[in-house]
Amino acid sequence: MQRVYAAELGLDRLLELSTGADLLPSKEVLQHARSSLIPAISKEGLGLSNTVKHLKEDVVPALNLASQLPNYYGFITGGVTPVAALADNIVTAYDQNVQVHLPEETIATEVEDRALRMLCELLDFGPTEWPHKTFTTGATASNVLGLACGREFVIAEAARRTKKGPVNVGDLGLAKALRLCGLDDIRILTTVPHSSLGKAASITGIGRDSITLVGLPNAPHKFDMTKLQRILQERTSGYIVAISCAEVNTGLFATSSAAEMLELRELCDKYGAWIHVDGAFGLLVRVLEDHQYLNIRAGCDGIQFADSITGDAHKLLNVPYDCGFFLGKHRALAENVFRNSNAAYLNVGATDTSFIASPLNIGIENSRRFRALPVYASLTAYGRRGYRDMLERQVKLARGIARFILRHSEYDLLPNLEVDDERRLDSIYIIVLFRAKDDSLNKDLVKHVNATKKIYVSGTAWTGAPACRFAVSNWQVDVDRDLQLVTDVLDRVALAASHA
Repeated sequence: MQRVYAAELGLDRLLELSTGADLLPSKEVLQHARSSLIPAISKEGLGLSNTVKHLKEDVVPALNLASQLPNYYGFITGGVTPVAALADNIVTAYDQNVQVHLPEETIATEVEDRALRMLCELLDFGPTEWPHKTFTTGATASNVLGLACGREFVIAEAARRTKKGPVNVGDLGLAKALRLCGLDDIRILTTVPHSSLGKAASITGIGRDSITLVGLPNAPHKFDMTKLQRILQERTSGYIVAISCAEVNTGLFATSSAAEMLELRELCDKYGAWIHVDGAFGLLVRVLEDHQYLNIRAGCDGIQFADSITGDAHKLLNVPYDCGFFLGKHRALAENVFRNSNAAYLNVGATDTSFIASPLNIGIENSRRFRALPVYASLTAYGRRGYRDMLERQVKLARGIARFILRHSEYDLLPNLEVDDERRLDSIYIIVLFRAKDDSLNKDLVKHVNATKKIYVSGTAWTGAPACRFAVSNWQVDVDRDLQLVTDVLDRVALAASHA
């Protein structure tokens, strides 16, 4: 069978895009694409040329341009930098299965290790402080890793405290391990968790109902330290404290200083609890240095005191889906949980002195895409200064949008932090939450904005009412150009509603 590359098929220039292109396909294009899908596998197949024609003419036009254009503000969808796109094509062409460290056969695991070390350096973390480092499919999988390790840790701590000897969940199972160490259950104490934390709790056997909110009444994203300590003192459960490093609806941080993080660390050490940080998109704020970002930068100060941290590279690192990462401090514990047992053909030890773990022994997957290469390529190409520039542009655009909404007669900026406007703007990271003052417009605000196909926003809810959310995360942001487009769309939507 002939090996055919994208360039030979004309796919390398398939999308000729400009800022003015529509973000979403039309209903007619979507309908055509659906009706064109092959209804069932044929005996002989369509052949290469006919299949390429089908993909180019029927399927591709019906895909949205979320990553290609800078004005997709839904979810938190980063774009793909040119060098990351190139690296991802190399990943496909060479199709490495990065599961076992085989230094005499491929450099893939060493590239992954180097990319993870560079990522730690980007975030001002000492790479050696995080011996359990791995790439995942995304923050959801990383949260699974964090809760699984936290589950193992708190049960081991309870067993040590009650002198029950070593108790290993990975071998015994959760129910037996809990019984042996005298715990009723494991509880996750948090403030405003992402929905993926509940999914991770379900997968790890801890359960969605284990999630307990310990936020302050007037600032639910912040920890009520008195309530947290009161719960930890009960000792009938094992505890994982989960910190939202930039809450998904508002971008607000659960902590605001190294001193606050140290207080959490000391409290958790006292009661044998695990600290897990969900930093899917908030973690990158650590690259910011200018004084105008001190307020949000403080939300990541002291985050190194945690036991585990998750992040999404396919968000603000702007590499292709799917790519998350996990940083943990307890390598031996991780291998207790994730060790790939009873497969002698995979138990290949490293022949060098680098002590790079086979990824299948420290994470969920045995079959793994070489997703480290686009990260390595982007970090190499753009460096710390390049990523700082990207994020500064994104924050400036988000704050420009927020300032426009604050001054607009038809919109309200959320949440109301009961501080002056400048302090509200200083709290803006890359998320802007707002709603229309008119209830009838607000009900369909997201639909009206997205119907323009010039920008795209996510719908959400805030205090029981619909709300609209910008998430600025594409590397192509141009503050002046994009702010003009956003304000034009919001003005047009408000004007149309007033004339309806």
